[in-house]
Amino acid sequence: MSASSQYFHLNTIQLVTGALYILLFLPALFLNVTAVWISMHLHSKSTFIVYLKNLVAADLLMTMTLPIRAASELPGASLGLRAFSCRFNSVVFYLCFYISIILMGLISLDRFFKIVRPWGKVLGQSILFARLVTALIWALMLSFNIIPTMVLTNQEPSNISTELCMGMKNPAGAQHHKNMVEAQTILFWTVSVVVALSYSCIAKKVFESYQKSGSSNVKGRRKTNSRVFVVLVVFLVCFAPYHIIRIPYTAVQVKNKTNCTWAALKAAKEISLCLSSTNICLDPLIYFFLCKTFRKKLSEFSFLPKYTSSSSSKDDPVTESRL
Repeated sequence: MSASSQYFHLNTIQLVTGALYILLFLPALFLNVTAVWISMHLHSKSTFIVYLKNLVAADLLMTMTLPIRAASELPGASLGLRAFSCRFNSVVFYLCFYISIILMGLISLDRFFKIVRPWGKVLGQSILFARLVTALIWALMLSFNIIPTMVLTNQEPSNISTELCMGMKNPAGAQHHKNMVEAQTILFWTVSVVVALSYSCIAKKVFESYQKSGSSNVKGRRKTNSRVFVVLVVFLVCFAPYHIIRIPYTAVQVKNKTNCTWAALKAAKEISLCLSSTNICLDPLIYFFLCKTFRKKLSEFSFLPKYTSSSSSKDDPVTESRL
């Protein structure tokens, strides 16, 4: 593949992903502003609600980074805009990206402890503990990732560089970037195992509860399985492709040289990252599936009362209490 064809190929990919970010922004903004409004009216009476509110905040903040991200992806974007996106906007984008992943892992553990291991009071079920953990997560991400990345991305931007963002990093910044990518990939796959095991155990526990109670509510069992399935699919489909691509892409990226391998991995990385961004639209659906209080508050909207009220009134009590 010639250099000119590589750039044409990448410009096409960036044009498509930039357009997709723009299309994603409006529905994401509506869904997440709605989720924020609802969460503001929910009392933090459980660890689940504490994690939920932090997830809502991360999703809304990530949504607000999309317009600049989209504009900087489009061919013809100014060097200043692209540099601003590298130094600040993308850093905030990834902050929210990984905080969302961590919080989804915490929510799965919270559901596990309350459903599979409901007896006794463990530390993880304390509201104070949940608040401290979420505050610590934000603080650690800011201290070890966000602030160092902004500080070490201090070189003058240049159109000559094949990787503008990497070209703006000094040698320490490039090494820090590589280290963080490896750490974040390990974090993602660890959380993936936690999420998969937690919701598998939850589904098994609910199924056993139906058997012990002698319930023949097939609809309730299917509803429980569908909720577990939705969470796992949203998590893995959104995040797994990007993390499969990211390690080999970063290994080529830090060399800041163009070749066919770089072009292919760059295209795959941009497409998979765009896919991951759809999570900010899908998370509100997870809130709806997992939180009865969220559904009740949503029913206060004038255009949704009949649907949400009727659906929640028909929920099987075993299924509803568990998920």
